[in-house]
Amino acid sequence: MKYVLALDQGTTSSRALLFDEHGAVRSIAQREFDQIFPQPGWVEHDPEQIAASQIAVAIEALAKAQARTADIAAIGIANQRETAIVWNRETGAPVHNAIVWQDRRTADFCARLRSEGHSPLIQQRTGLLIDSYFSASKIAWILDNVPGTRAAAEAGKLAFGTVDTWLVWKLTGGKVHATDASNASRTMLFNIHTGAWDRELLDLFRVPISMMPDVRSSSEV
Repeated sequence: MKYVLALDQGTTSSRALLFDEHGAVRSIAQREFDQIFPQPGWVEHDPEQIAASQIAVAIEALAKAQARTADIAAIGIANQRETAIVWNRETGAPVHNAIVWQDRRTADFCARLRSEGHSPLIQQRTGLLIDSYFSASKIAWILDNVPGTRAAAEAGKLAFGTVDTWLVWKLTGGKVHATDASNASRTMLFNIHTGAWDRELLDLFRVPISMMPDVRSSSEV
């Protein structure tokens, strides 16, 4: 029997579901993880705890179905989308906690971008309205506020990803730095017309393109 393993990495918990060849759910496992609130309006997660909880429930789901890793034909990932994680490419260590989609610390920065007249450009390129909900301003905040990260990013030493990218990185031992277009389109840095990271928007947010993951199709080897 071959299985499809679905990883559902949500805002408050990580889940894993194992589907058999007929599309039936053979097992489910779920584990909650910590919510971090440094101050009002700020929401963070520990990226290592995200990965550990997701891998743990995957192992648990396999065990419940008495399946082996060799029995997995494919893995699918659903995730909390706009949450931003930045890590060191060499060590794999996050440079800061994940900044969660709910976080509002960059609201004033986004308001300034709107007042400067950047809304039409961003909406035309990305289909999104300027808001701290999306990943771009979160990446900029990390680079501007975590000591040493700006220089490291410009030297090509840092990687960015939404949670799907972080999990793929962890599951492949750092060999794959990739996302898909559906997740990329929630960063406010992805040009939905060209299907690529937008250089002008990256420059606007002062995010080096070397940080960005490869954008692949939603179903790919």
